[in-house]
Amino acid sequence: MSRTERHAMIEKDHESVSVLRQCELLGLCRSSVYYEKKEPDEYDLELMRLIDEQYTKTPFYGSRKMTEELKDKGHEVNRKKIQRLMRIMGIEAIYPKPNTSKPAPENRIYPYLLKGMVVNKPQQVFAADITYIRMQRGFLYLVAIIDWYSRYVLSWQLSNTMDADFCTEALEEALSKGQPEIFNTDQGSQFTSNEFTGLLLANQIQISMDGRGRCMDNIFIERLWRSLKYEEVYLKSYETVQKAREGIGQWINFYNHERLHQSLGYRTPSAIYNNQKEKKKEKLEIQKEPEATKQDLVVHLQQLGDLLTNLITNTKPCRSLSTNS
Repeated sequence: MSRTERHAMIEKDHESVSVLRQCELLGLCRSSVYYEKKEPDEYDLELMRLIDEQYTKTPFYGSRKMTEELKDKGHEVNRKKIQRLMRIMGIEAIYPKPNTSKPAPENRIYPYLLKGMVVNKPQQVFAADITYIRMQRGFLYLVAIIDWYSRYVLSWQLSNTMDADFCTEALEEALSKGQPEIFNTDQGSQFTSNEFTGLLLANQIQISMDGRGRCMDNIFIERLWRSLKYEEVYLKSYETVQKAREGIGQWINFYNHERLHQSLGYRTPSAIYNNQKEKKKEKLEIQKEPEATKQDLVVHLQQLGDLLTNLITNTKPCRSLSTNS
């Protein structure tokens, strides 16, 4: 059971079991029960907007370079503050580095399965990732699940927290549209949670997880984020969650059904993804056809057998010729 799930079980007003005893039973620190998360102030939100823009341009910038970049723009910040804001945003530099950030220890980490693999058809590999979406006041998190081969966005969800629920909801929607052989994510606690991985295992889908800080492991969804932010998010300043949901939904619909991709031979993701589904349907129909032909052949053979039986039964035996006159 995850730490978040254990926290949700605490009942502060329980009549017979004190909070201290509940924490002892659940293996939690009592102070964490009373901790109230501090929301970023206006200046922090402005810094997060600048970090988001810079990170989209230079995703290989870590907290050191990001700090220096902001100092060059006139902001008196230190590395510790920038590290804290980048953690809130759920981003880190995408270059190989020591594994200093670990997922929830109770959750299993799966190996990366896509190394050297040729992905040559839709519904072979799905991938998921989370990104930061800035608003006029505050921010949201966006999760999306794409088909690796066609780049088709199967599902997406917005949330104001980095919990696993909105990721699981997106996964359920994606699996209602198709089931891949392999599902690839990073090692974030949302994707290593029992709810998320359990749903994949229940559908007999292999789980693949990126190495920390490896930019090429999930490159196609990183490109999706860059396109979304430059073509939609940075051009608008969402006032409400509803406005953000409408704007992002319209852009994703455009991306799936209208935006031509050079790597796809100037076709849309929807055309590539759905064309494969049509081919699968045709293949199933072709496979069924021999079964119908076989049944027809059995009927014809039975009819032929009945006909031969009637001929033998109704034919008079020939008299043998006598040698005597």
